[in-house]
Amino acid sequence: MHIKERGGDGPALVFLHYWGGSSRTWTEVISALPADYHTIAPDLRGWGQSGAREGDAYALADFAGDVEQLVADLGLKRYVLVGHSMGGKIAQLLASRRPPGLAGLVLVAPSPPTPLALPPEARAAMAAAYDTPASVGMAIDHMLTAKPLTAAQREQVVADSLRGTPEARAAWPAHTSREDISAEVQRIAVPTMVVAGELDKVDPVAVLAAELLPRIPQATLYVLPGCGHLSPLEAPQALATVIRNFVAALPPA
Repeated sequence: MHIKERGGDGPALVFLHYWGGSSRTWTEVISALPADYHTIAPDLRGWGQSGAREGDAYALADFAGDVEQLVADLGLKRYVLVGHSMGGKIAQLLASRRPPGLAGLVLVAPSPPTPLALPPEARAAMAAAYDTPASVGMAIDHMLTAKPLTAAQREQVVADSLRGTPEARAAWPAHTSREDISAEVQRIAVPTMVVAGELDKVDPVAVLAAELLPRIPQATLYVLPGCGHLSPLEAPQALATVIRNFVAALPPA
């Protein structure tokens, strides 16, 4: 697993990216956090530079197991999980296992724990969204964002989306997004911040309020105004402020 790590003596944060993203998704958010934060952003299996191994599977449990092993390998004694979209659903499952050292959970435009319900034609369109630069551009403009990306951000999103292995790109719309972990998330026992984009078309505020918030005992909701689904790129400074305030408010170890 390829990771980007920034050392520091402060709080440890582990960032999990969305379907189509990579560790680069979090670059601007991490840059806006205090310099003493210890940040770890992996490329999840099949994405970024993590590539694929023969026999890889892409169920939520596979991703969660990878992250759990990463935390153990790095020897993190206390950390916060920050998951975006698909990464948010992975973070929910991992947090439901109550792993040692987990102090808090930040879910950014997370996929809810219930199965993603789409008609067949919409699911087929989703499966083809990352086939070509043009299709990724359509997804950016019509589904993923409410604020315009910079040229560099747009280039990054296109490159990351196309770089995913065929198996990783296919798994989320076909199988992983349809997993039901609604019973598991009720076991989450750490403070949880859900950060939604006001104009998110992928995981709207109303869906998160109905499907996610009631299932996590200590969850609170923060809505980023004027923001779509790619808040780590659309509003990195605002998102970093939410994360910083959340971490500062956590009870001491």
